[in-house]
Amino acid sequence: MLAIAVSVDAAEKPNILFIAVDDLRPELGCYGSPIAVSPHLDALAKDGLLFNRAYCQQAICRPSRASLMTGARPETTGLFHNYVSLRELQPDIVTLPQHLIAHGYETVYVGKIFHQGDTDEDKSWSRAPVRSVAGVKKLRSGFALPENQRIQTEDRRRMIAKYGEAAKRGLASGPAYECADVPDHAYVDGYNTLLAIETLKELSQEPDKPFFLALGFKRPHLNWIAPKKYWDLYDPTEIPMAEEQQAPESGATMGLHASFELRTRAGIPKSGSIGPELSRTLKHAYLACVSYVDAQIGKMIAALEEGGLRENTIIVVWGDHGWHLGDMGVWGKATNYEIATRVPLIVWTPEMQTRGAKTDALVELVDIYPSLCELSHVSIPPHVEGHSFVPLLDDPGQKWKTAAFSQYPNPALREWAANPLSPAMRETWFGPLIKQVENRITEQFPDRWERELFEKHLTGFTMRTDRYRIVVWKDRRDLDAEPIYVELFDHQTDPHETQNIAADEPDLVTQLLKQFRAGWEATL
Repeated sequence: MLAIAVSVDAAEKPNILFIAVDDLRPELGCYGSPIAVSPHLDALAKDGLLFNRAYCQQAICRPSRASLMTGARPETTGLFHNYVSLRELQPDIVTLPQHLIAHGYETVYVGKIFHQGDTDEDKSWSRAPVRSVAGVKKLRSGFALPENQRIQTEDRRRMIAKYGEAAKRGLASGPAYECADVPDHAYVDGYNTLLAIETLKELSQEPDKPFFLALGFKRPHLNWIAPKKYWDLYDPTEIPMAEEQQAPESGATMGLHASFELRTRAGIPKSGSIGPELSRTLKHAYLACVSYVDAQIGKMIAALEEGGLRENTIIVVWGDHGWHLGDMGVWGKATNYEIATRVPLIVWTPEMQTRGAKTDALVELVDIYPSLCELSHVSIPPHVEGHSFVPLLDDPGQKWKTAAFSQYPNPALREWAANPLSPAMRETWFGPLIKQVENRITEQFPDRWERELFEKHLTGFTMRTDRYRIVVWKDRRDLDAEPIYVELFDHQTDPHETQNIAADEPDLVTQLLKQFRAGWEATL
């Protein structure tokens, strides 16, 4: 009788299609982009709920994804950069798919969900996906064009010979972009979409077993490679560039980086500015990748509908963090500012009462775990540090959280994976750039400069309220001490965060610091 009861309970639970997009900022038509061609995500938003102010917990892949997948914030996971694994730090924490398995779900993933090295095969996934598609050749390389494959191979050989193992951490990655006249499945995201569709067909053969199917797209992460037909959707002369290309006035000199991640690519200047012509090409490449991924999401949702599964399936689409496309003068993620911490989040459920709406409620990626638990009628584990946003699906305008929290260790003196600078980085062409950054920091903090502090222990903690963003720079060795520096931006008058007004608003800073110290627990 217990087996029958469990079977009936499982049959009543909704399926979940869980879609992750790497490095996708809200550069979509449904988010107001004047140029992005994203018809499938726009259609999903038109029939679901778009979260206009959703924020990641740290603007780098591994910590952000670990936080989302565990429902725990970086201060709890202890994961602050890409070169340590989740299970190394948290061997017993229960992930979202792991929790769903315990409540009768079949869980499976294709593509990038956790960061590489954190795939958690043994605990989070109950089955393997389909590994091949009849008539489709298995992928062997990221680039489709032989000349780009050759550039990448030669670059890696040269860098490994010079810097050894350190070069394998991204010092040689080939060109930043590629436009090739190839089918969608010639690149990894198109190929993985075919695998996910075939996996969905297998899952549909067990109608009494609810599934959690996760599909993770690697684009628009560098390298920006997409089939030519998606490049052709854009006239490069009409692509708008970043409106504000200067660092915030009176901002923290450690708040921005030197675009290290992009500069490792072949053909990108190793110092100085990224010129206007190249900048336009790079944004064109990013947009082509956005449209490419949008098309794959459209195929996945179409397969869901063709299989007769749409009406019992929750769809969640999220980006793991934002990305500066020349904004504030930098290229990349890895800052504490709005452009890096704000992410796209779209949710569709069969039973939601409000469709096609946008909510300005402050939500966080850490909220996805408890929300999916509630929608799936399963308990929320006690370790979870987010709040379910399910009430917003029916009433998106209701009073909600008072703040969202993110953090990032000193971007200026960290590598693009958020780990402290390695000796090899100082020996490369980045050496002069790093020295320039250090000079700016010592000029701003002549009495506080200490390499140990700024490279290894300094972290920016940021809180976004309805009107303000405050960035509180602290020494991790003594988090109770007064901040080393504070940045404050008024989004009502300065949505691009161009002017740090902390020095002019001491009373407001005091008020916001009090709210900041109360933490995420006090936001509802």
